[in-house]
Amino acid sequence: MKAPRGGTELQFEYLKKYVDSKLLDKVQITTSIPEKISLHPTKKNILWQKNSYDQPNLEPWFKDKSNHNKYDWYVFNSHWNFEKFRMMFDLPGEKCIVIKNGLDSIKVRDLKTKKDKIRLIFQPTPWRGLNVLLAAMQLIKNKNIILDVYSSTDVYGEQFKKDNDDGFKALYEQAKQLPNVNYIGYKPNEYIKENLHKYDIFAYPSIWEETFCISLLECMRAGLHCITTNYGALFETGAEYPAYIPYQKNYTALAHLFASSIEQCADYLYTESSIQHLQQQVNYVHLNYNWNKIGSKWSSFIKEITNE
Repeated sequence: MKAPRGGTELQFEYLKKYVDSKLLDKVQITTSIPEKISLHPTKKNILWQKNSYDQPNLEPWFKDKSNHNKYDWYVFNSHWNFEKFRMMFDLPGEKCIVIKNGLDSIKVRDLKTKKDKIRLIFQPTPWRGLNVLLAAMQLIKNKNIILDVYSSTDVYGEQFKKDNDDGFKALYEQAKQLPNVNYIGYKPNEYIKENLHKYDIFAYPSIWEETFCISLLECMRAGLHCITTNYGALFETGAEYPAYIPYQKNYTALAHLFASSIEQCADYLYTESSIQHLQQQVNYVHLNYNWNKIGSKWSSFIKEITNE
């Protein structure tokens, strides 16, 4: 049976790749859901928190303050996420640290050679705004703008797909019917990263409070122009590089704003100022979010708390 391989699993793979196994063996790291594995009696217990504060599978645990001392440390994937837990649950700040997610190598798109078609990609899960983006694509008049959709529930494994996929089949069918949209479906992260350089724009009208956003980070590193909402931690992940559309609950209005932004982006994508902006974006991600740097932060943190 195919196991889940979402952002949490991918980042754990990076952790094991970039941090010495002997060092990792000195601690026990649980991801997101408190006590999904038993607390270790002798090692330092770390909860690597990537999920949002309002998730029903963790909110009751955090509301009970008697649980807070069960873990020696809480590691958050963004300052936004830490602040939410601190504010909502009065989590003790002295037991918390922020170590962000990261990437390894990704091929950068050709920023200067103008192509006949402007290619958009959407690879997040469908509940994160696929409905808004498909509505936007129906408003776009430029016939040279094409969207490829990889969105599915497969990323979280076969059981999750079995339990949840039926709720999104109408969206998949809509994507298949639209003339400027290609519904491709699930591809593993390796495939996405290997092919990102073929795309021009990452259009992500997120209606989900991201605690970070690896999809956004990967697209930024590949040199795609990114258009997203300023919802959750997206503005922290992207800094000043994406075009941000203010989040709103009126999804019809949000779709109109995204359609307009996509068409505007298609017009200025190959201007000199846009090329310079995207090159700076690529450099920013490489400097701040490469796993050599993230791994060093983890190594220093574990050595410090285990008195190495």
